Amino acid sequence: MQVHLIDGTYELFRYHFAPGGGHITASGQEVGATRGVLRSMLSMVRNEGVTHIAVATDSVIESWRNDLYEGYKNGEGVPEELMSQFPLIEEGLALAGFKVWPMIEYEADDGMAAGAAMAAADERVERVFICTPDKDLAQCVTSDGRVVQFDRRQQILRDEAGVIEKWGVKPESIPDYLALVGDTADGFPGLRGWGAKSTATLLARYVHLENIPADPADWDVKVRSAAKLCATLVEHVEDAFLFRRIATVATEGPEVGDVDSLLYEGPKPGWEEFCERIDGQSLLR
Repeated sequence: MQVHLIDGTYELFRYHFAPGGGHITASGQEVGATRGVLRSMLSMVRNEGVTHIAVATDSVIESWRNDLYEGYKNGEGVPEELMSQFPLIEEGLALAGFKVWPMIEYEADDGMAAGAAMAAADERVERVFICTPDKDLAQCVTSDGRVVQFDRRQQILRDEAGVIEKWGVKPESIPDYLALVGDTADGFPGLRGWGAKSTATLLARYVHLENIPADPADWDVKVRSAAKLCATLVEHVEDAFLFRRIATVATEGPEVGDVDSLLYEGPKPGWEEFCERIDGQSLLR
């Protein structure tokens, strides 16, 4: 069997900001993104033959990472008409028959990572598709090809070779990579001067932060401004370790059940009424 794990938060943002994606019901509620996500998920089952599927959502924007770093993303700037659809999409997905992992203490990324680890441990699973373009999840891609990352919008599938081609490092080095270059979407800056090229060159050689020699004279790969970069890393190494922890997905905390619980078996009672509430009669068809 194959397992598909969906980044529900990404999908909700994607459809909310899509041209012409909005829809306001007679009661005044914006539901456009919710309808778009539901249509997309049902299409995966009907048209793509998906059988085992789960959708992870950020039921609460803040997570355990906010306790570690004050500047971490907290939902500021997210439009209210989008925020109001988070509980709506979770309700709709569950009624449509999908397994939903609403994250509260953790994030959707953690839910998908935990789900991928759970599914990969089941010998019946041939391949796990982590469906998101988020580079954080590239760390979950395995060398044996059983766990891959799939960008549904651009139809790009990345195995280990694809991760290396895109970011210049193996999946296991992605948290270290983000620690140095930063991640503006998640709200942490990385280290000053460390760019994608120099970071990839060093991590392709040394894999993890702690393996990078503290003396640039000991570096056996060439990067520009090596002395300055090394001095910055030595001075701010604790920041780098903190950012790496923030960028590392939590695979053991989220409760994701087992593979059998992901089998799609159709809508639940209340699905028709929900579709009527969001003007989603076409979803019934």
